[in-house]
Amino acid sequence: MSLTDWIVLGVTLLAIVIYGVWKSGKNQNIDQFLMGNRSMPWYTVGLSVMATQASAITFLSAPGQAYSDGMRFVQFYFGLPLAMIVLCVTFVPIFSRLKVYTAYEFLEQRFDLKTRALTSFLFLIQRGLSTGITIYAPSIILSTILNINTVYTTLFIGGLVIFYTVYGGTKAVSYTQLLQMSIIFLGMFLAGVVVVSLLPQGVGFTKALHLAGKLGRMNVIDWKFDINNRYTIWSGLIGGFFLQLSYFGTDQSQVGRYLTGSSVGQSRMGLIMNGLIKVPMQFLILLIGVLVFAFYQFNKPPMFFNRYEVEQVKSGKYSADYKQLENQYNAAFQQKKIKADELSQALESKDAGKISQASSDLKQADAQQLVIRKDAIALMKKNNSKANGDDTNYVFLNFVTHNLPRGLIGLLIAIVFLASMGSTASALNSLASTSVVDIYKRIINPNASDKNYLDASRLATVFWGIVCVMMALYASKVGNLLEYVNELGSYVYGTVLGVFVVAFYLKKIRGTSVFIAAIITEITICFMGYFKVIAYLWLNGIGCVLLVLIALVINLLITDEVQVDKA
Repeated sequence: MSLTDWIVLGVTLLAIVIYGVWKSGKNQNIDQFLMGNRSMPWYTVGLSVMATQASAITFLSAPGQAYSDGMRFVQFYFGLPLAMIVLCVTFVPIFSRLKVYTAYEFLEQRFDLKTRALTSFLFLIQRGLSTGITIYAPSIILSTILNINTVYTTLFIGGLVIFYTVYGGTKAVSYTQLLQMSIIFLGMFLAGVVVVSLLPQGVGFTKALHLAGKLGRMNVIDWKFDINNRYTIWSGLIGGFFLQLSYFGTDQSQVGRYLTGSSVGQSRMGLIMNGLIKVPMQFLILLIGVLVFAFYQFNKPPMFFNRYEVEQVKSGKYSADYKQLENQYNAAFQQKKIKADELSQALESKDAGKISQASSDLKQADAQQLVIRKDAIALMKKNNSKANGDDTNYVFLNFVTHNLPRGLIGLLIAIVFLASMGSTASALNSLASTSVVDIYKRIINPNASDKNYLDASRLATVFWGIVCVMMALYASKVGNLLEYVNELGSYVYGTVLGVFVVAFYLKKIRGTSVFIAAIITEITICFMGYFKVIAYLWLNGIGCVLLVLIALVINLLITDEVQVDKA
């Protein structure tokens, strides 16, 4: 990056931290630290909710996901608006009326302490692991730019977020997220404009989408019902609905955001805002990835986007073999570029026969290039068995650092950092609130002073920050970060949602029945997920329904036993 980019990056990050700490004021009790005195307006709630979900993974991995797999991932979010409606009608009024700090407090009032403790534990494990992945995402950027190990960049980013979250509490989180999302919207819009402007003369926005569509990248909706296909309209509407309902309704990282609303109406409006904006926003982010794909039909992309892995094989004993593959790859690209130009001309002629023939030729040339790329990945793994063969997280980063003008590179890198800081800060705040309110205050030290709980909240924030950083150091071993973090959530969200569904709608079911059902369901879902019995989005719906059914059966058996004993 140039000096200008470093200045833009540094000033943006520093301004965000100073602004958040300044606006948060001084926290004197646990309500201020965790809930911000429940004083936030709807637009701050809405942007905070969006920023918590839209981590660095969204802006780093989503374009790469679209580059390699097309637009079909957008179907993942189709259940979101429906989930927002259910939340506004059911969850928000109950949580607000009870004045709870966490979603799990309600479960003790409805069931018992062990059910509350179990759901809190499931949340802490899942969110702690997921947050580590969100910290790792921007560390990829710094390590790529500075050409240093991700261990050092991970420690730096984790430390920065822990600082202002510990100092400012939830107000610092919410206010920084308000500014972060504003900068993010501006930056991503500019990125889209620049991508289009960099396309060859005669290849505009519409033609680029047509060309990408011919290579299978405009696959927005898949109507085929297939339980083994991760992204279809059915998995999005059904599995995605259960995932989003559980995420926004039972995950404290989100519940804690809209509980800061100054009223039920403000919280509802914030969630509706999220439901209306999130799908178009995700569509546009994926679309940028498709435009980058179109750009690389005319401009040679790297054979592999992760420069670190490339340098490892080039410095090893297979260096000559890799160089030979690079030469083959370059020659294959020149042939593909010719076919891409022919398709561009055919699209202008609007001759169906020419378009069909040119599309077929381009697909064949693209397939030949992909074969060489696969050989290169195989060579990397032969050189180092631990090499990560998935480089989708590096696609957009590579494009940004090599093709965007000075200043804008720094702004877009800052966006990824801001997104990571926002979602990580929310997660640390929620992990601290759950640890203190549901575990420490309720079980370990129930009669302490407000200052004691405030200090405990800060210590819990530091503790979970360290845990998340440790998880981040492991995250390099996973594939696409965006898919992995959602897959990880699907192992837990269905079970927790099922507990809340029973709590809200099945008043006769008791705590012991739900507790046993939750353990059985969680074991079953983990088994199904580990052995990939079904596409991961469906695990959310299956987990919810399975828990409800098991709880009903157990409750009947327990009731029958009680009646027999009484007789």
